[in-house]
Amino acid sequence: MELVMRVMPMPKDANGNGDIFGGWIMSHVDLAGCVIPARIARGKIATVAVNEFVFRSAVSVGDLLSFYARVDKVGRTSITMHVEVWAERRPSDPLLVKVTEARVTYVAIDHEGQPRPIPKD
Repeated sequence: MELVMRVMPMPKDANGNGDIFGGWIMSHVDLAGCVIPARIARGKIATVAVNEFVFRSAVSVGDLLSFYARVDKVGRTSITMHVEVWAERRPSDPLLVKVTEARVTYVAIDHEGQPRPIPKD
């Protein structure tokens, strides 16, 4: 797994329960998940599927989130990624908790938005 992004959610990212809104986490997983496929595809990519998304623990304001990603599969035009999100909590007595994991598939696209082959090398 490669560390691809770190971010700290702020109060504006919280839902009505005071936890971080799930959609906020999903959007950041999508951003983190596309880092490696963009390198591999050497160009534009688009999210084509969220194959699995599991919220394991609530995220709180002030948690430092680390997004790790790895390639699960490279196809002819698509790349499937596994993304894990870990929260670093309690700075005075640090605790690491896996809060989310997901499998997301991206497709390489050309300038017209059509799928294109991923370069082989």
